[in-house]
Amino acid sequence: MEEEKKSTLSFHLQLIAETGVLDKYPFRKLLIERNVNEEEYAAVLKLFQRLNKLFLEQKEEGLLDYTSLLLEFVGMLPEKLHYWEVLLALREEKEDDTYKNLVDELILLDMKNRY
Repeated sequence: MEEEKKSTLSFHLQLIAETGVLDKYPFRKLLIERNVNEEEYAAVLKLFQRLNKLFLEQKEEGLLDYTSLLLEFVGMLPEKLHYWEVLLALREEKEDDTYKNLVDELILLDMKNRY
């Protein structure tokens, strides 16, 4: 019975995703698509809170290189999530810009390192 409920819930989420309703929320959509559980979600939020605090402190101190923050972000994400997809999804999620400056900086830093 429990497995049937999970299957039904998964199907319902798939239907919702197909409607395009979640297009305004790419980060949340990514979490659903990757089957991220509540504990993993909480860990991601805690990670962003911590990194954002460090970012603001380092920025205030005049630091210009945030490579350590990018490395910690990449290393601490749950295995289900790829850092680049998370950064792009958060950048596109217009409803919550709490971490906008951090996300923009991490994207810029990653792109500099790629090319």
